[in-house]
Order: sequence, then C-alpha cells, then structure tokens
Amino acid sequence: MTKKRIYIAYTGGTIGMQKTDQGYAPTAGFLTERVKANPEFQREEMPEFEISEYADLMDSANMTPEDWQHIANDIEARYDEFDGFVILHGTDTMAFTAAALSFMLEGLTKPVVVTGSQIPFAELRSDGQHNLLNALYLAARHPVGEVCLFFNNKLFRGNRTTKVHADGFDAFASPNLPPLLEAGIHIQCGPGVTLLESAGPLKVHPITPQPIGVVTLYPGISSEVIRNILQQPVKALILLSFGVGNAPQRPELLDLFKDARKREVIIVNLTQCLQGKVNMSGYATGNALSQAGVISGFDMTTEAALAKLHFLLSQPMTFDERLDAMEQSLRGELSR
Repeated sequence: MTKKRIYIAYTGGTIGMQKTDQGYAPTAGFLTERVKANPEFQREEMPEFEISEYADLMDSANMTPEDWQHIANDIEARYDEFDGFVILHGTDTMAFTAAALSFMLEGLTKPVVVTGSQIPFAELRSDGQHNLLNALYLAARHPVGEVCLFFNNKLFRGNRTTKVHADGFDAFASPNLPPLLEAGIHIQCGPGVTLLESAGPLKVHPITPQPIGVVTLYPGISSEVIRNILQQPVKALILLSFGVGNAPQRPELLDLFKDARKREVIIVNLTQCLQGKVNMSGYATGNALSQAGVISGFDMTTEAALAKLHFLLSQPMTFDERLDAMEQSLRGELSR
C-alpha cells in the first residue's frame, strides 16, 4: 500500500521551543531535527511527512487574522500534493485558529489537524511527541475531512473546542460535541457524532481583521461600558450572558442594542456557561434581548463565534445575510 504523505506546518508554539537563557523560545530547525531523529516517527506504520517551519515562528498569543490567512494559503498551495495536513501551533489561541480555518477552507475533503503541546518536544515528559505522533497517524490512517484539533488522545471538531486547562495535559475540551475520535488502545469513533461531508473542490475564503467586541456580563454592569464598546467602528459584539442567554432587563441597555441593530452592528448572544445553549425564549430577560435585535449564538464557543464573525464580515454579504448565516451551522460549529 502506498504511504500517505502528510504536510506538517510548524507555526511556532511550545512544542518546538528550546530552553534559552531568557526562557523557552522557538528555535529555527530545532523541532525538525528532533522529529527526524526520533525512531518512532520512522516506523513502518507511520506516513511519509514533510516539515515546513515558518520563517517567523511565534508564540500563539501573537497570532492575528493575517496569520490565519497565511496558514490557509499554505494549505491551499500544497493541497494537491499531500493527503493531509498537521498544523503545529501554540495552545493559547489554538482553538481560535482551528475555528477560523474551518470557515476559510470550504469544500475540504482532506484532514487538517491542529495540535501542539504543553511541554516542549525535547523535554522530559513532553506531551509533544505523543500529540504529533497521533496527529500524523490519524491524518493518514483515520482521515477525517474537516479541520480538527488533536490533544491528549482526543480528536475534536476544531470549531467546537476551547482551552480549559492552563497547564494540564488535558488542555482542550469540546463542551457541546463529543470527540470525533478517541485514540485509546483502539481508535474509536465518538458516539453519535456525524462527520461533515464535502465534495470539494477546495475554496479558500479570505479573512481580514475586523473590529469585534466581546463583553462578559456581570451583576450591576454599567450601561456605559456597553455604550463605549458599541461605538464605531465596531461591526459586531459578542455578548457573554447569563444562563440560557439572559441579561439585565434595563431600558437603557435594551435601547443601546436596538440602536446598534439600526446601525447594522451584529450582536450575538452566547452563554457564559461551559455547556448548553442560548434559548432567548425561555425567560423574559432573554426575550427582551431578542426583541432588541440580539441574535442567538446557540451553543457556539466564544472562539467559534469570533472566528465566524471575522469570516462573515470579510465576505461580500449584506447585513441581513450575515445575520442569517450567524444562526446557521456552516461547518458544524453549532447545534440549533
């Protein structure tokens, strides 16, 4: 059987860092040397792979929409040459990048697996070898034709993930969708998860930086805080509300949302809760938001909603088309 060929893009992050006098830092060529010298990656069961280290290796805290575009363009340029793609990325904003790529890569039929580590690859007890080895193996032997995130034995839908642990190996979770695959003794499919189906050809959509606000509601929050955030040039606001989508039912706050809607500012209601979905018809406070023009984000993660807004605001669409698309599942990012 012909071996699959997997492209590895190392964008930066902990997995390829080396200890220096100033602390851990990405070092050009260091990760590639370590991986090629590791016999586990040369085993017969493993695919052929090529590692491309980006010229500007970065801490993922410095990632921007321009970097999402760079990664998407890199995949597009090599799409016909490889059977799958592994993106090595820092954990801090990994879920944002995975979500953004899911919207940008329309018609995807090959696996794109985003992964990284909490401890550098070259260090004792690193989770980097395990995560990269499994990401490569799954991309070749159990390919899922969508953007995924692999961490600590679980393959998640990329736009359903969020980072839940700052320094533990079980750093990521998919609160409202089970893992697509679990890599235990056997590779097992997640219970009741329907994989995305696509026929291609691949189409890469552009994403450009957009002025988007995010505000977490808290008891007694001042309307002036919301007013300041909603001032131009903001084009969208993610409202992290209470429970199933509730907010203070104050007339001045609702008037701010109504005025923003008239100015074609998209306001998306997400729950602060880790699990569950927004249902603005359940309580009077949530219904008041709906009447003021706030739309539901259902069970999207903050990362997915932010990436989706960047994506939609970057496309030639009308305001009403964007509102409608925000409440539809484009890449499996929400459940209605």
